[in-house]
Amino acid sequence: MIVVPAIDLLGGKAVRLHKGRYDEVTVFDDDPVARAKAFRAAGAERLHVVDLEGAKAGQCVQIATVRAIAAAFGPGVQAGGGVRSVEAAESYFAAGAERVVLGTFALNEPALVRGLCENHPGRVIIAVDAKDGLVATSGWTEVSAVTATELALRFRDLALFGVLYTDIARDGTRSGPNVEATAKLARDTGMSVIASGGVGTLGDLRALSQHPGIDAAIVGRAIYDKIFSVEDAIAAARGP
Repeated sequence: MIVVPAIDLLGGKAVRLHKGRYDEVTVFDDDPVARAKAFRAAGAERLHVVDLEGAKAGQCVQIATVRAIAAAFGPGVQAGGGVRSVEAAESYFAAGAERVVLGTFALNEPALVRGLCENHPGRVIIAVDAKDGLVATSGWTEVSAVTATELALRFRDLALFGVLYTDIARDGTRSGPNVEATAKLARDTGMSVIASGGVGTLGDLRALSQHPGIDAAIVGRAIYDKIFSVEDAIAAARGP
């Protein structure tokens, strides 16, 4: 399993939200570009970047910062937040992102997403952000009637890079990931799943790594809080 450090952007700074709440923000780094360089130097192969302002506004806001981060980190950046059109996705690719993460757009415009996947095989990640098992959209401010599994299965026949599953109730809490739900999504869909939300210990990473289909885990707050290092996380994620 691969460890993917996260940089969530708000006001040009690296922050973390608590359970996706924009009124509960912690600023961790004033220089996200330097942070990206540090993650690469520590051995990270991939980097997860989210434009939080874009996710809420419905359009890419931090594209210049994403471009600078991609240049600093090099290959392996996956970016999302505010991607509600093919043009927005293309802007992330043009900014240097190797992969683009689609959430609300995947739910609302499946035909356009299919075309994007066909034009960029292996470069699209479908974000399945769940509240009580239902897909949340618009920067996690709205909840649909579609289940996480239903959304993922709509795109199973495409050349996706994978599915990013986030349990919103655990995001930014370090309370432990929802291992059971993440593993179930991988089993029920047969798709490559990226776990996100709640990783707080090296044991959490070891637990996720035991399940086939969970191929990567995003880690944010635990690294910023210095609970463990990127190097230790990478070693733990390899499993016993």
